[in-house]
Amino acid sequence: MAKVSKRFWFQLHGWFSLPVWVLFCFICITGTLSVVSHELTWLTNPAARASNPNNLPAKPIDELIAAVEQQHPTADITSVLVYEPYLVNAIIFTDHNKPQAIAYVNQYTGQIQAVNQGITFIGFMRALHGWLLFPWQSGYSVGYYLVSAMAIVMFGALATGLIIYKNFWRAFTQPKLRFNQGKKTLLKDLHSLAGVWSMWFLLIMSLTGFWYLTQAIMWHNEIDIEEHPPLVSVADLPTSKTVPAISLSQALQLTKQQFADFEPHYIMFPEHSRGMYSISGSNNTIFYDDYAFSTTINPWTGELAQTKSPGSMNALQTISHIADPLHYGTIGGIWTKLVWFIFGVILSGMSITGFMMWRSKLAKTTKAQLLTTDYIQEAQ
Repeated sequence: MAKVSKRFWFQLHGWFSLPVWVLFCFICITGTLSVVSHELTWLTNPAARASNPNNLPAKPIDELIAAVEQQHPTADITSVLVYEPYLVNAIIFTDHNKPQAIAYVNQYTGQIQAVNQGITFIGFMRALHGWLLFPWQSGYSVGYYLVSAMAIVMFGALATGLIIYKNFWRAFTQPKLRFNQGKKTLLKDLHSLAGVWSMWFLLIMSLTGFWYLTQAIMWHNEIDIEEHPPLVSVADLPTSKTVPAISLSQALQLTKQQFADFEPHYIMFPEHSRGMYSISGSNNTIFYDDYAFSTTINPWTGELAQTKSPGSMNALQTISHIADPLHYGTIGGIWTKLVWFIFGVILSGMSITGFMMWRSKLAKTTKAQLLTTDYIQEAQ
């Protein structure tokens, strides 16, 4: 079997990294910002801060909803999002003059601090990073495919980079940065050192990216990962009542009885008379996202129609609920987010230094070819 040359691996490494370097770099930068999008929202938007100078306990969610309904009597509440304790709760509603609006309600004071009718910074960054703002149609987005396909590029660059960099483990004990041997040498050292130290991060991004690509294919082919919430039976519908017999507070209480230490993060109200309460949250289970525990509750009878928890998930559902915490670094709160942010910056920098090295090599090769051509022409 013929031995594969180092030059081949170098060229393959370049082809995995360089032809799409602009897109790859853009995805790395937007992903890095998405990791700290909640913190950036707190920093830049005072209306989104859940200030609590008097150290008050958080109010029940139904009280916050009542505050929105008092200020907007004709509002139709559709869902509620609960973020970190330092961010306000987001109550999403529609009204006759508001096709969709988000009320920023301070959960400690009950005050409505703002009503936003546009996309939030958190939502914008997730959409920009996740599918490049490409439209969705028939269960798929071209942008989502482009972004998730970068997992192939990243894994290929990681594998070929380790083949090129012989004895790479020495970078852990004997890191080498040569500042006095020219720009080319410094760029090579920076790129190699960053690559070795971020191997674990590249592997996590690649594996979660492969999952997102798999998920995109499944969505496109209408293969369900999660079960659809059931509809209320026609027999359960009342003949005279127009208001559900089970309130949101009762539905939340039923969910907390089902799961110990349950903290709600997303609540969806019934969309029609046969719709149900859908309540999702967490109980501080490591590696799982904020929607790993959920209930679907019949608003007319109080029946628990459907429940989900890590213990009842199949393999695909488990992967689905651990992918985001691993991809965005939320597994340990703010501290792991900071680690993911730092390595996101490193990965973005690697794409830039890789391009600079490739451009330098291309310029050198082009110059050599021109000199050779001139020499041949003069000789003739």
